[in-house]
Amino acid sequence: MRDLNLKATEYFEATARLGSVTKAASELSVSPSAVSQQLKALETQFGVMLFRRDKRRLALTLDGERLFQTTTKAFAALRNARNAISRQRDLRQLTLRASPSFGVRWLSSRIPAFSAEAPDWAIRVDATPEFTNFETEAIDLDIRYGPGDWAGLSVTRVMNDLVMPMCSPAYLEKLSARADDPVGRLREARLIDSVQALMRWDIWLAFNRITFEPLAFPYRFDRSSMSIEVARQGGGVTLESVNLCLSDLQSGQLVPFDTQFPVVDFPAYWLVCPARHLNRRIVKRFSDWLQATCASHETTVRTYLASTGCFVRETSGPGLVDLPDPMSVEPMR
Repeated sequence: MRDLNLKATEYFEATARLGSVTKAASELSVSPSAVSQQLKALETQFGVMLFRRDKRRLALTLDGERLFQTTTKAFAALRNARNAISRQRDLRQLTLRASPSFGVRWLSSRIPAFSAEAPDWAIRVDATPEFTNFETEAIDLDIRYGPGDWAGLSVTRVMNDLVMPMCSPAYLEKLSARADDPVGRLREARLIDSVQALMRWDIWLAFNRITFEPLAFPYRFDRSSMSIEVARQGGGVTLESVNLCLSDLQSGQLVPFDTQFPVVDFPAYWLVCPARHLNRRIVKRFSDWLQATCASHETTVRTYLASTGCFVRETSGPGLVDLPDPMSVEPMR
């Protein structure tokens, strides 16, 4: 059989659905004779009658009913898709990419606040470790955890990371029963390794002039969210970002391992995109909102740390210590 005549099928579906050639012609913005010609062409193509014509009344034959049941579902789906695309086109669009744990543990809970300020914007967030190829992907902004050295792009620091060892209160109590000093308790602990973090245990131990022989990790995860959850459940001590687990610390589900160790402070979260993207009003507005929200959050984090007796030691980055530079590896968060 020759390829199906789609125009004739569309005219047939409208006529069968509306029960009238005249009504179908009105909906399709064509003449009744044009509809009649297409119906005859379709019947010729199939070699069967699709309508029974009784005076001015049209009734579907068995073959016509079979064809109508299929075509009306197909055209309804097409109309729904067309309408959805039209509605989406009318909305302001913003497509973001974010490092996974930052997207899940920090950004997602704050998106509703931004949407309340801009309810007519459609927002899509892609939480993935893959850095955006802005030349081939339709991404407006990438909120990235890392060293901040992406050449050829606009790179704006939005937040420092503040990293310290932490664990559940119950787990800390167990360790305190085994050793009196913090280094001794740390030697007794199960260390949870976030393998893609910039500040890992080997760097942190060197930073604090602590030597472990051997340095072993019962738990290793490539997502900070997993490391934090295991620590929250009493699985060990995690070296993690206070930014990502502030609510757990404020609620007491996690506690600082020991306030004698400094909280390491370094630039880590960046807003990345081609400079031309910032010329779009929607992108600039989100960028301004994100920077203000991050600044407010960072102030809250520092206030919390001060209230618990933790002190902060600022660095330009974890790579300053005399160890293999973690910035040579694209990290996931």
